[in-house]
Amino acid sequence: QVQLVESGGGLVQAGGSLRLSCAASGSIARINTIDWYRQAPGKQRELVATITRDRSTNYADSVKARFTISRDNAKNTVYLQMNTLKPEDTGVYYCNADVLNLGDYVSRRYWGQGTQVTVSS
Repeated sequence: QVQLVESGGGLVQAGGSLRLSCAASGSIARINTIDWYRQAPGKQRELVATITRDRSTNYADSVKARFTISRDNAKNTVYLQMNTLKPEDTGVYYCNADVLNLGDYVSRRYWGQGTQVTVSS
C-alpha cells in the first residue's frame, strides 16, 4: 500500500505565498504522474497542476504564472509553490499520484487526505 501525506497549508493574506508538500511512502517501485487538485466549499474538485516523471508540467489557466509544481523523485515528494494567492484559491488541496507498487505490473492512483488553504482578502 501507498500513503500520500500533504502538508504546508494554512491561512494567508491575499498576495501571500504558501508551499505545499506531498510525501509518498509505502511499497513504491515508481511514481509516475502526480497531480494537485483543490476543492472549494460547494464546488467540484478541480485539477490545478500536473507533473510527469520527467518533470513535464501543466497548469490550470487560473493558476498559471502564480503556481509552480515540482518533484524530488529521490524523496518521493511533490511540491506546489503558490505565489500571489487570491481568495479564490481557498480550498482543500489534494495530491493524487499514479504509483507502481512493488511486485505489481499495473500502476494505481492514490489520494492524500488533503490540506486546507485559506486566503483572506
